[in-house]
Amino acid sequence: MAGVDVALLVKALGGFFAIMNPFVTLPMFLTLTSDYDIKRQHRTAIQVVVYSVVMAAVVMVGGAAILQFFGIEISHFRVAGGIVLMIIGLGMLQGGSSAHTGTREERAQQAAVHTAESDVAFYPLTFPTLLGPGTITAIIVFTNEADGFAGMLSVVTALVIVFVLLFVVLWLGQMIGRRMSQTLRVIMTRLMGMILASISVGMIISGLQALIPVLR
Repeated sequence: MAGVDVALLVKALGGFFAIMNPFVTLPMFLTLTSDYDIKRQHRTAIQVVVYSVVMAAVVMVGGAAILQFFGIEISHFRVAGGIVLMIIGLGMLQGGSSAHTGTREERAQQAAVHTAESDVAFYPLTFPTLLGPGTITAIIVFTNEADGFAGMLSVVTALVIVFVLLFVVLWLGQMIGRRMSQTLRVIMTRLMGMILASISVGMIISGLQALIPVLR
């Protein structure tokens, strides 16, 4: 693709999709919106995507400044971020779906108790389910790996693809949910966990090589 760093695009797309996997998020969305009519459910889907885009943009623009404010080098963050993503990936491989305690379905039931009378689009669907520590870490790391306009365009393109897919899946949630078996969800979660764990290894090695030159 002209003007795009294809390698970074594929890497970022794999990372973002593994963390924000819309098909893994869908059961939680359907649980929290089970009492909504179809119009309100569609409105919630739009809100989730809008909130996610805004949060991702804020992290992309302000992530480096935040690290600089706390005196954290990107190499340090890359190692720490790689460890965070590794924990999430291993959790997914073991049958969970994130670094949080319990499956998304279990957390959905817990969250529903606190959000029965409130809007669920931001909490817990956008934060921390979609834009949690893992996603924020990935955005900051991939943004800092971007080299010039082509690199930034690659990261933005990867995010846009995932957000478009997220919107389609949530909008068609009722139809997709009826066709997704539990076995398919487990297989997809564990496959994404392996991809995420592999990406995290690369992050950790890259960060350690920058911090300890003898490892290059």
